[in-house]
Amino acid sequence: MTFEFHPDARTEFIDAVAYYENSSEGVGIRFSREVYATINRLMTNPSLWPSVTENTRRCLTRRFPYSVVYEIRETDVLIIAVAHFSRRPFYWSDRTL
Repeated sequence: MTFEFHPDARTEFIDAVAYYENSSEGVGIRFSREVYATINRLMTNPSLWPSVTENTRRCLTRRFPYSVVYEIRETDVLIIAVAHFSRRPFYWSDRTL
C-alpha cells in the first residue's frame, strides 16, 4: 500500500516545515522527519488508528502538536491533513471523499 497527500495537506505540511525552520534552524527538518515517521507508523496498519469521522482516521505525531488525518482508499492512503492541535476542529472535512 502507498500514500499520497491531498494538495491542501501537502501545502500545509510544507508551510509548517518552513515555519519551524524559520523559527529555529534544523527544527523544520525534525518536524518533517516526525511527520514521515508518523505516516510510516500508520501505513503499517492503517485501520489501527482511531476514527475521526466515518471515513477518516488520525495518527498523532510524537514530538510536535500535530496529527496526520487520513482516509483509507482501495489501493492507497490519502493524507487529508497535517493538522495542528490548535486549529479549529474538522477544518479539513471538505477534503474527504
